[in-house]
Amino acid sequence: MNERILIIDFGSQYTQLIARRVRECRVYCEIFPPAVDVERIREFDPRGIIFSGGPSSLTQRNAPRCAGGVFELGIPILGICYGMQLTADHFGAEIGKAARREYGRAELRIDDGADLFSGIGDRTLVWMSHEDKVLSLPAGFSRLAHTDNAAIAAFAHRQKKIFGVQFHPEVIHTDAGVQLIRNFLMAVCGCRGAWSMRSFSESAIQDINAQVGEAAVVCGLSGGVDSSVCAVLLHRALGRRLHCIFVNNGLLRAGEAEQVQQTFRRHYQMNFHYVDAEEIFLQRLRAVCDPEKKRKIIGRLFVRIFEEEAKKIPGIRWLAQGTLYPDVIESRSVFGGPTARIKSHHNVGGLPKRMKLQLLEPLRYLFKDEVRALGLELGVPEELIYRHPFPGPGLAVRVIGSLTKQRLDILRQADLRFIEEIKNAGLYRDIWQAFAVLLPVKSVGVMGDERTYENVVALRAVTSVDGMTADWAHIPPDVLARVSNRIINEVKGVNRVVYDISSKPPATIEWE
Repeated sequence: MNERILIIDFGSQYTQLIARRVRECRVYCEIFPPAVDVERIREFDPRGIIFSGGPSSLTQRNAPRCAGGVFELGIPILGICYGMQLTADHFGAEIGKAARREYGRAELRIDDGADLFSGIGDRTLVWMSHEDKVLSLPAGFSRLAHTDNAAIAAFAHRQKKIFGVQFHPEVIHTDAGVQLIRNFLMAVCGCRGAWSMRSFSESAIQDINAQVGEAAVVCGLSGGVDSSVCAVLLHRALGRRLHCIFVNNGLLRAGEAEQVQQTFRRHYQMNFHYVDAEEIFLQRLRAVCDPEKKRKIIGRLFVRIFEEEAKKIPGIRWLAQGTLYPDVIESRSVFGGPTARIKSHHNVGGLPKRMKLQLLEPLRYLFKDEVRALGLELGVPEELIYRHPFPGPGLAVRVIGSLTKQRLDILRQADLRFIEEIKNAGLYRDIWQAFAVLLPVKSVGVMGDERTYENVVALRAVTSVDGMTADWAHIPPDVLARVSNRIINEVKGVNRVVYDISSKPPATIEWE
């Protein structure tokens, strides 16, 4: 990948959106912490650098800064919000509190429509989110745009190819934001926009072979999109040196174990190792209600069983996982920033030392939609590629409260009917994730003139691009009615169905 953009994260909630917008312009990028040194930047060899926004104020003593030498590398720079203020401060301008805070949409009036603002026009709506502002232009800089509240809303030092904008071009609320980012990438940095999943797969295969050498690799295969694409990519790179282990923990969807075996053992003819561990998982999870305890028990037990199976395979030196950006972000910050952990993931965070295996994560810097595009490039069946995401702990976090085989079976059958009906309605691909949840409550009902006191099933369906944010899916009432009727009439033990209309944030997509 000859065209790269380096993003320095100063703690903005929108940093991942910057990365997404750059990649949408078919330019590869990675995110680094403020502490990244100049030598590491030179090694990465970016065509351009983007400073993110952030919650800090340069008036604070411990405000995050980057190495001063970054500005002397001769690499084009775009500073966004805090990144613009940091740039101005470095070059001697005054930064101070705005007369009034500016949050939300503002009309940007463009004073200079060249390069960064090419093709955008004289005025455009942008999204502001700041208290501080640049009070004076640094020496050698010129003003590019302003708003009523910010006399300097964008500036540039064209000789040095250093630009700054006070607003957030990465969010959808900025009308011409993607155009501005594209202008920076193409007109300023000289990128061609040649990055694609084909080029990624080619370089990933080379990287995998360079990392692994002649050693064998073991891959935990769940049958979900991430692990499946990871396995196919590894199989393309390593052939018979790849060994896939599928652990049936009894927490899978209806027919999932059979489908995974059919696809990977017979279709791809991979080295496929099947472990039936349903009994031990359900035994260990009995009477456990806390979702974090469930995740930890499942994670530890999975690693133990996986380790026992891997020991039977000679020459294994590497463990491959289908870890993605959102997994890493929600588990802990990998950027040295203030990102709070939302929930733990058993496939993130390293391995027990006793396993003595090195970790291989070829999808670690991809978003979910990019993984799907990669899968299509690799020839993975569309039915599998467009399958909705499934949590690592499986149905354990969709049966709220204690787990039993009976409760899991009720949920499996309810979930199966929900998915069947949204597929029948042609809605499956329009929905990011849909599933049923078995609640830890019972409700009164009437069936056949008799009183019932049975389980409640909640339906959850959301629309999203990458799972970082999501809105509840507006499924037509007649489809929901069919789902409800089928579940209540066909799944023994359920007499009430409800629909979750919460968005993320404040809710998460999964209930636990």
